[in-house]
Amino acid sequence: MNELLTSPSQIGMIILRTVVVYLFILIGFRLAGKREVGQLAPFDFALILLIANAVQNAMVGSDSSLVGGLAAATILLVLNSTFGRIAATNKKIERIVRGRARVLIHNGKLHAESLEVEGISREEVLQALRENGCATIDHCRLALLEVDGTISVIPRQNGD
Repeated sequence: MNELLTSPSQIGMIILRTVVVYLFILIGFRLAGKREVGQLAPFDFALILLIANAVQNAMVGSDSSLVGGLAAATILLVLNSTFGRIAATNKKIERIVRGRARVLIHNGKLHAESLEVEGISREEVLQALRENGCATIDHCRLALLEVDGTISVIPRQNGD
């Protein structure tokens, strides 16, 4: 029965620890850049799984009860939902949490400093261009790294 239940004081500690870990991970992913979140390579996925395993004990401590695990999961869901709702209604918070789209190409000119800041290779940009019907950078009117890590491409029209 001890595996199912935990004390109220343990629940409070689990809540506090879970909030701290959530905020730490949120800030870490935000600082890591858009590409890390939107385009997961196998090593990125492995990193997320390992981080989840590493912070599990930081959230629940020595408590291995069902209630303790459910409390941590509930707090994570509530925090995630709350941040999403706040970001949807407050543009300043949205910009802090989600960031802004970054121009990678404008009127056929590659913005190398944007690639460097975002940790994106020229090859990744060229691949996105090809996937969107642009044979070369010159054929691209606009390419943006979106906040979700995807690259949006608007090809030049005949008159551009």
